[in-house]
Amino acid sequence: MISTRLARAALRAHRPAFVGTAVAALFAAAVVSSSTTVLTATSASGVSAADRRILTANGVGDIAAVLLIGSVYMSIFVVAATMGTAVTQQHRELALVRAIGARPGQVRRAVVLQALAAAVPAASAGCALGGGLLAPFWFHGMVDHGLIPASVPYRFSWLALPVCLAVAVVTSTLAAFLCSLRFSRLRPARALSEAATGRPGLGPLRAPLGVLAIAGAAALSVLLSKQAPQDANAGAFLVLILFCVGAGLLGPRLIGPVAWAVSASVGRFGPSARLAVLNVRAQPRRFAAAVVPLVLVVGFGLTKIALRTTAHHVTGSAGSPGEVWLDAMGTGLYACFAAIASANTLAMISLERRRDLALLRVVGSQRRQLHAMAFWEALVVTATALLLGTAIALATLAPILTTTFGSPLPYVPWAVAAAIALATVALTATSTGVPVGVAVRGRAIDAVRG
Repeated sequence: MISTRLARAALRAHRPAFVGTAVAALFAAAVVSSSTTVLTATSASGVSAADRRILTANGVGDIAAVLLIGSVYMSIFVVAATMGTAVTQQHRELALVRAIGARPGQVRRAVVLQALAAAVPAASAGCALGGGLLAPFWFHGMVDHGLIPASVPYRFSWLALPVCLAVAVVTSTLAAFLCSLRFSRLRPARALSEAATGRPGLGPLRAPLGVLAIAGAAALSVLLSKQAPQDANAGAFLVLILFCVGAGLLGPRLIGPVAWAVSASVGRFGPSARLAVLNVRAQPRRFAAAVVPLVLVVGFGLTKIALRTTAHHVTGSAGSPGEVWLDAMGTGLYACFAAIASANTLAMISLERRRDLALLRVVGSQRRQLHAMAFWEALVVTATALLLGTAIALATLAPILTTTFGSPLPYVPWAVAAAIALATVALTATSTGVPVGVAVRGRAIDAVRG
């Protein structure tokens, strides 16, 4: 079957790209497995009536259900991001097979088979990881913080396995289908052209929808600032989601101005910095795919952290220890989802241009200059993510803080802000630097010939 042969060839030729998809599926399955296990353990028939009242009062079942739904949503997002990178790397091959007679449906089936081959085994391993490590840690952490009575036993639920496999199959199939849909329908000549030069523009719907999402988020933020604190808190999450959706849709247009602003001040840092800026401005779509997950985690994480630090600064209390612990854990899990998507995209961008890096070495560039270029690319990505994420967090926090504390400005200690910035830099620098180091090993002329 043509689709099966295409899938096997792609898996052999683009192993690093599908490693990213497998890692995303493994982590998503671990979170889904732990959420399912905690949900079933706290609703089992063996739980006494007194313990059940405590669990209900603490909202343990609701917390597990929300995290389960959130992990499914994030797994779709992360698998879509990693699959999008893998499919982008295959555009030339897919265009060629279309040119020699492959039908659009065969191309889409091949991409879906690739996603399933990477995601399903990883989901099985992730289920075991979640049930063996993450679920016990989460369960006993809630026991230690008084959310779950100590008399409620921890039980692993085998229901987690079919749930994990179902989520992996649905998310990987959906993500692969959506990533391949447009390109598979192009005429072969147009597909070959886009494979060589990239897709021009954002498309007829993406830009208007992005502007509409941001405008809607801004209008809702203003409206919530005039509401009661409870209503403002309830609507803030929608503001955050709308801003993040808008940033995601407009990502290729947003990273360009930041790279341009950086270019105005990098001249004194040498050719590596200038080359990095040119790379980002020449490939805004690919670098935006790495920026958007970081924007999500910076915006979401800073919103959650600033709410606690501002409350503690104003009232002397950040909330109950259990609430603070759950917030920290949830934020950490979402940060891991976003980090996987961003790191995979940056790594694939670096590995994909192995030949370009070899050509630079042939004409005289040294390895240290290429590493410096990768570091400057990471700084541009970091600066874009921090600026957009901070702006989103401030706009989301403004109505909550105004109605609760009378001021729209949050209080965030400098140490916390510095830790967020340094963690983002470390992620992006590692995700670009390590693949570039791998790509520049060996003789440059061999890579050019290959």
